[in-house]
Amino acid sequence: MPKIIPIRELQNTSEISKMCHTTDEPIFVTKNGYGDMVIMSIQAYEEKMMMTELFAKLDEAEQQIKEGKTTDARQSLKQLRERYGI
Repeated sequence: MPKIIPIRELQNTSEISKMCHTTDEPIFVTKNGYGDMVIMSIQAYEEKMMMTELFAKLDEAEQQIKEGKTTDARQSLKQLRERYGI
């Protein structure tokens, strides 16, 4: 369940830091009852960004498969072995 806090609670920085590090989910900050910001630990942010990049690469790979931009695995391995003398 997402954690939602009012902006005035940001004054207690050590408590907010603890909250960020004890959950992998972002903390939503409201101002005057409306969403204003989202905060999270650096570790959680990096994990989210890594997953976003992974999904983008998978989407690109699926698009290449649909367009027929693929090569035979054995042929590709043979070419790599020849190129690098393996």
